[in-house]
Amino acid sequence: MNYWLMKSEPDDFSIDNLQMSEQQTVAWQGIRNYQARNYIRDQIALGDVVLFYHSSCKVPAIVGLAKISSDAQIDISAFDNRSPYYDVKSNTNTPRWWQVDIQFMAKFSKPVSLKQLKADLALQDMVLVAKGARLSVQPVTPLQYQHIMQLTILK
Repeated sequence: MNYWLMKSEPDDFSIDNLQMSEQQTVAWQGIRNYQARNYIRDQIALGDVVLFYHSSCKVPAIVGLAKISSDAQIDISAFDNRSPYYDVKSNTNTPRWWQVDIQFMAKFSKPVSLKQLKADLALQDMVLVAKGARLSVQPVTPLQYQHIMQLTILK
């Protein structure tokens, strides 16, 4: 099993939206960064655990857990010209973008803020706290995951 951090702007889609969605599962689509796409397509696997992160908000933080509930599949939003994630260069024969389904696991009663993560010496090598890191899907080591779990309380 691997661990991942996935970012979402809570005004667009929050941990609460995931929790309240049908079967508490959604397609994680619209990723338009090649490195993040490669993680989805090549490395993320069924059953992997996701740290759900709220970004671009008043207090950016890891707010809960999800799990990968599907294998990687073609991101169909790339073919929908009404979607903000439409990509005219992508087609079904040579898709450029991939998605996975994620399923709600838990919401933290004590989110772990970006400020807290940056100040924690045990997490200094975490991708999220690296200068200029903007990936919406990024790997988390087992030690980083275990440490973060010690910093929060599940709700």
